[in-house]
Amino acid sequence: MRYAPVIAFWALGILWGSNFFYMKLASAVLSPLQIVIFRVFFGFLAVAVYAAAKGYLKRAHLKYTLHFTVMAILATVFYFGWFAAGVALLPSGIAGALSGASPLFAFLIAAVFLPDEKITMRKALGILAGFAGVILIADPFAADISEGNIIGALYIMIGSVSLGASFVYARKYVAGIQIPSAALTTYQLAASLVILTLITDFSGMGAIFDDKPVAALLVVGLGLMGTGVAYITYYYLVSTSGAVTAASATYVPPVVALFIGTVIAGEDIGLMDFLATGLIFTGVLLLRDKPKPKAI
Repeated sequence: MRYAPVIAFWALGILWGSNFFYMKLASAVLSPLQIVIFRVFFGFLAVAVYAAAKGYLKRAHLKYTLHFTVMAILATVFYFGWFAAGVALLPSGIAGALSGASPLFAFLIAAVFLPDEKITMRKALGILAGFAGVILIADPFAADISEGNIIGALYIMIGSVSLGASFVYARKYVAGIQIPSAALTTYQLAASLVILTLITDFSGMGAIFDDKPVAALLVVGLGLMGTGVAYITYYYLVSTSGAVTAASATYVPPVVALFIGTVIAGEDIGLMDFLATGLIFTGVLLLRDKPKPKAI
């Protein structure tokens, strides 16, 4: 299909952006870790079936279990867990907007630990613009600010730091391993399931099925579609359009989350929140390297 990559790009952004709404609904019944284990289990099923069908899973890959485990902690358990905790305290649209700051933390951590990442004036302006947007959304100086808003925003930021650290770890220790991305994600989610099984309190989890629509959105929307199918769509985009285009899909979820929060969930999200999201986008765009001119 000629337009398949374009459809996949927007579908991925919508899948990722919708996840904040699903997490918010589930947070009324489940703890953050309970939400995450649902998400990871059903996401793992989709990705594992895809990777197995493609013949990507190999026993020889087990020698890299340490790397899979570190990625599981940083890019799944901590990342998903802190985001779920933040969404429980914030409007879903605001949490989604704050998640757009993740690339800022990825760059700052990379600048510290990777010698080839330099902070230029352009990138410094990007960091300032991005964090100005974060502060505007969190609005810690508002007279009616609640403690939950501050803590919720902090949780999203901690999750973003963990995700940023996973990018740096992956670039330094995983990028050189010749393993298909779908297989790597399958191993990462499998390791995450083991960790989550050890640390999650399962008591009361069955209560989610008392509300069938919310349970369906959690299992199908957040798990199978928002995690499993989203990963598979991402791999498709990388193979057809390149890593830069696929990564650009991360600009869509904050807008989708704000739209769903305002229109569907009826959350109190103002014009300033949209302007602040624009500042975060501007900061992230400034962090991107300018394309080098092609030789003639």
